[in-house]
Amino acid sequence: MASMSHSSIALGGASASASDYLRSSANGVTGVSLRALGRRTMVTATTRSSNNLYVTARLKKGKKFDHPWPANPDPNVKGGVLSYLSEFKPLGNAQKPVTLDFERPLVELEKKIVDVRKMAEETGLDFTEQIITLETKYRQALKDLYTHLTPIQRVNIARHPNRPTFLDHIHNITDKFMELHGDRAGYDDPAIVTGIGTIDGKRYMFIGHQKGRNTKENIMRNFGMPTPHGYRKALRMMYYADHHGFPIVTFIDTPGAYADLKSEEKGQGEAIANNLRTMFGLKVPILSIVIGEGGSGGALAIGCANKMLMLENAVFYVASPEACAAILWQTSKAAPEAAEKLRITSKELVNLNVADGIIPEPLGGAHADPSWTSQQIKIAINENMNEFGKMSGEELLKHRMAKYRKIGVFIEGEPVEPEKKINMKRRDAVASTSRNLEGEVEKLREQILKAKEASPESEVELSSEVLNEMIEKLKSDIDEEYTKAAKAMGLEERLAATREEFSKANAEEHLMHPVLIERIEKLKEEFNARLSEAPNYESVKAKLDMLKDFSRAKAASEAASVKKEINKRFQEAVERPEVREKVEAVKAEVASSGASSFEELSDELKEKVLKTKREVEAEMAVVLKSMGLELEAVKPNLKEVVAESPNENIQEKLEKLNREINEKIEEVVRTPEIKSMVELLKVETAKASRMPDQGSQKIEALEMQIKQKIADALSMSGLQEKQEELEKELAAARELAGEESDESVKEDDDDDEDGSGSGRSEIINPSFA
Repeated sequence: MASMSHSSIALGGASASASDYLRSSANGVTGVSLRALGRRTMVTATTRSSNNLYVTARLKKGKKFDHPWPANPDPNVKGGVLSYLSEFKPLGNAQKPVTLDFERPLVELEKKIVDVRKMAEETGLDFTEQIITLETKYRQALKDLYTHLTPIQRVNIARHPNRPTFLDHIHNITDKFMELHGDRAGYDDPAIVTGIGTIDGKRYMFIGHQKGRNTKENIMRNFGMPTPHGYRKALRMMYYADHHGFPIVTFIDTPGAYADLKSEEKGQGEAIANNLRTMFGLKVPILSIVIGEGGSGGALAIGCANKMLMLENAVFYVASPEACAAILWQTSKAAPEAAEKLRITSKELVNLNVADGIIPEPLGGAHADPSWTSQQIKIAINENMNEFGKMSGEELLKHRMAKYRKIGVFIEGEPVEPEKKINMKRRDAVASTSRNLEGEVEKLREQILKAKEASPESEVELSSEVLNEMIEKLKSDIDEEYTKAAKAMGLEERLAATREEFSKANAEEHLMHPVLIERIEKLKEEFNARLSEAPNYESVKAKLDMLKDFSRAKAASEAASVKKEINKRFQEAVERPEVREKVEAVKAEVASSGASSFEELSDELKEKVLKTKREVEAEMAVVLKSMGLELEAVKPNLKEVVAESPNENIQEKLEKLNREINEKIEEVVRTPEIKSMVELLKVETAKASRMPDQGSQKIEALEMQIKQKIADALSMSGLQEKQEELEKELAAARELAGEESDESVKEDDDDDEDGSGSGRSEIINPSFA
């Protein structure tokens, strides 16, 4: 203890400090100067006194401060010497070109132009005309593409990675710019940049969202999504501008405010609301410019201005198209439709009085010529600020209030334009939707008629996607019409209760109770009986007729496609050398025999003809099997036999038998047992569509049970005997008609050779269930 107190006196005497002892050798302490220690990376200084006291100091050399300005800064640099402090530096490497999906045709044209120029350089030939033609074609394609952009395409352009950012525009339009930092609460959000700048000698307060130009900058700028600190920084600068009389220009380019837990805890909503309230009370002009995407309250927090201008390809929305599609359609793939319905483009927002003007962009978007775009922004700022300069503070407040008060105004009773659907009543919206649907139906019908006129003799093939889309739209509309009709007839509650029971029975994965099936049938019969009383009966009827027409068109299109594929494969099969040689050999023998009919041929030659025919049929079976079909039998075409038969009653008997068979099948299908099996089959099929690896065996078993039930019912009804009797009559009629003529034999051979077999035969597939 004695030594410790002596040492404290020794160190504290003569008002000396530890650093003094290190600087000199006074009081018996030997040491080194701190300056000398600073020259070494790691130095240990040890002092020793007569009382064995040791003092050790370890000093680690720190990194020398790296000043952002050069050794000899240019005092006349644009923005002033302090602009060297800005973190926004020119990019070392040029940004990589990014091609959007809809721009791919333009890229192909550019590639062709480059290839032709390269060829001209390598060969020395003159390709001037070809290059001029391609360049003209490219310019025209670019013009056509960018003058007819869809809303979702404009969204993609607004989000383009190479699109000029807020600071890009600021450095292009200002003479000097000084960035100001911090919210005076200990934070500085890099996603919002603020500062004072001059344009043509006039000072402005600039506030804007700042996105990054590459991945590193985007991470640093948080992809342009501000936290509450950013909005509070913007608010501080607004108060500063209002105090000093600086006009405020805000640049909006954000997907929205940053919505993480920490931001919410620190008052994201309060910060945005405070900005909204404050901006309506500032007595200086405020001009907002949307340069990219303006998302929700994050954009509005610096967007309550006297005027809001938008770049031509900018968008402004309350929710992104992807988010809207996920909410309304349960899938983000419906974003294009959502973008169209949201009315988020500059032209649409100007028509709705949300935006006040459009600043043009070059063809190809703002990133195609950033400097030109910035100059257009500068012109717009000067024009509007000259207008605001004539207003007093109170007039500016009234002007700002009037701008937002007039948004959403409409007049009741006036006819609704087809394009304008804002603030419409529900029935007007439905009527407009119905008109649009009818227009689409008429367009599709015109396509079908044109296709038939172009090829009247061939089957008309239409795009399955177009037909499926139209059928789904019609089904959705018919469901809505049925709901309205049920409501008008007072069946809405019963329908909802029955639907709930049906869904519950399906979820439990067992057969429905016969009582529930009977209840559904009664409700269905009552609904169908009273449907004509509903006020929307004509609309329901018209849409049902449309649905039937398009369902038939779809079935015909699919059948035509399958038939075309079958014929193509049959042709390939019979064109094989070994098959063709056999057919040609048999035809040559028949021709050399001199026989005028099949009966006159020798038994050996008859056997050879039949054998060749069976081989061709076997090839046909192989082709069908490769397509997932099964050839069960090749039988004479009964319609042709009847047409050639002198007995006209056979045709009537055939039609009557077909009617009886169809009626019997419908009767069997309506029985509760078969209905419950069919409903269960639907449930299993729906499950299998979600989980393809499961349920296939159960589906096959149910299909076999249903087919067997129908087959048993048909066999017990006596229709099978009638069919056999009719076949005998047809055989007798065929013999009387003398169809085994030389001409028919040749036609059969030709048909076999063509591989179609459609002239005299048809494929019988009894899998009607």
